This record gives sequence, C-alpha cells and structure tokens, in this order.
Amino acid sequence: VLLRGLNVTVNGVAVPRGRPFLRHGLSVMWLGDWVAVASGQGVRVSTDGHQAVTVTVDANLQGSTRGLCGTFNEDPADDFQRPQGDIAPLASSFGNSWKIP
Repeated sequence: VLLRGLNVTVNGVAVPRGRPFLRHGLSVMWLGDWVAVASGQGVRVSTDGHQAVTVTVDANLQGSTRGLCGTFNEDPADDFQRPQGDIAPLASSFGNSWKIP
C-alpha cells in the first residue's frame, strides 16, 4: 500500500477516491477528508493526506510491535527503542533511526 496525500495505490493499482476497497484482508475506507487503511492483522493507519496520521493497533498485538509507534508494552522507558535495540536519548534521533534508506 502506498499513500501519497490522499492518493492510495495497492500493488501499483490506484484506488479511486471515495470508493471502498476490500481485498485479501486489506481495506481502504474514505472517512470525509480522511482515508483509512486497515489490515486483517489488526493495524489501521488513517491520514488527512497532509500532516496528520493516526495508527491504531489491536490489543492482541500488545508487546509485539516495534518502530515509530513504540513497543506497545506499557513501559514508556523503551518507547524510543531503535532498530539496533538501544534506546535513543532524543525523539529526533529515534525518528531518524527508523528512516528507510
């Protein structure tokens, strides 16, 4: 899935704005000025296409996440864990550590 603004493509095929999409456990829903992409694995990403993004994860994934959303284990001390496993001292160094080259 690729989101650029409110333009959504799935496997290289554009999803028409305003039209729902459901295939292989993946859904794309248009919610007013927002678009939401949900996986059948319990992860939902919503965006306004400009700068606001929300990520929602089902409770059954607690303790099994990594990345920019943290570890989801109710321990704020490890929320800035970098890919190497160490804890970043600053939010900026944490964010930069997850950049895709």
